[in-house]
Amino acid sequence: MTSTPAPALTPEDAQKVLADNFAPWVLDLGLVVVETGERHAVLRLPWSERLAREGGALSGQALMAAADTATVIAVASARGGFTPMTTVQQSTSFLRAVQGSDVLLDARIGKLGRRMAFADITMTAEDAAGADGPAARASTVYALLG
Repeated sequence: MTSTPAPALTPEDAQKVLADNFAPWVLDLGLVVVETGERHAVLRLPWSERLAREGGALSGQALMAAADTATVIAVASARGGFTPMTTVQQSTSFLRAVQGSDVLLDARIGKLGRRMAFADITMTAEDAAGADGPAARASTVYALLG
């Protein structure tokens, strides 16, 4: 007997997951769900001076929090809804500075098991249209609790 995967969340459903399940400081990032699919999610991190560090570049902390959040949305989309989960590991490489532009975070699920999920996140400055490649990359491992 083959099980049918749960239908992916719509971007609107995923935005509601974000609004209903994240701490206020994460919501303050202003993340917007742009796209969802069977094993991925794309979120936009809007540029804000509040998220910039000295020198005007977007802070790594903001990018890491956004990547972590994008993973939750991708897993929720893959599972057809939100269930409790927690970060086990996150590794982030910063490749170039982002100044004055939104960042698109493309979270792709590499493996989704019953208890663990593994994802790769590519973060690209929207104004660059990928011309210089990603601004950062992250990999995450999540424990699925529900």
